[in-house]
Amino acid sequence: MKATGIVRRIDDLGRVVIPKEIRRTMRIREGDPLEIYTDREGEVIFKKYSPIGEMANFAAQYAETLFKTCGMSVVICDRDAVIACAGIPKKEYTDRKLSQELEKIIEGRTLYTADGQDDVAVVDGASCFVSCAMPIITEGDITGCVASVFSRSGEVAQLMNAELESKLIQTAAGFLGRQLEG
Repeated sequence: MKATGIVRRIDDLGRVVIPKEIRRTMRIREGDPLEIYTDREGEVIFKKYSPIGEMANFAAQYAETLFKTCGMSVVICDRDAVIACAGIPKKEYTDRKLSQELEKIIEGRTLYTADGQDDVAVVDGASCFVSCAMPIITEGDITGCVASVFSRSGEVAQLMNAELESKLIQTAAGFLGRQLEG
């Protein structure tokens, strides 16, 4: 754990303000859920809560199934990082922060399909790009994203019909969203 040197007081309602610099650095947005941990030494730790992260094993199985049955490389992410992938190197992508472009797609709340002009990287500095992406929406809130990916810049892998690809990605996002509601 790293000390920041910032001290804040708790107000009469038990609230404490997390400084803007820390929220920006840790990508904590208004409305983001935080999980609270304590230990025996009296430390209180806030950790960003990822509902989809709780079902990482299930998401990984879903991604693997899409890859095996359709030959489609897939990433499943929460709002900040890749939590599961198939068809691309897991060590290179899992738990890595998303690119700003992919974050913008997620915030857009609609289906994204690559136009072949501007490649959107999954994570910064990596060689996989988004072919089709759909945000996962649970009870009106964005919880993550499902995306099909390709590995060479400027060359979208057309192993299947683009309409079928988008339907599979939309189905995956809808299904995972429903699983989080139940």
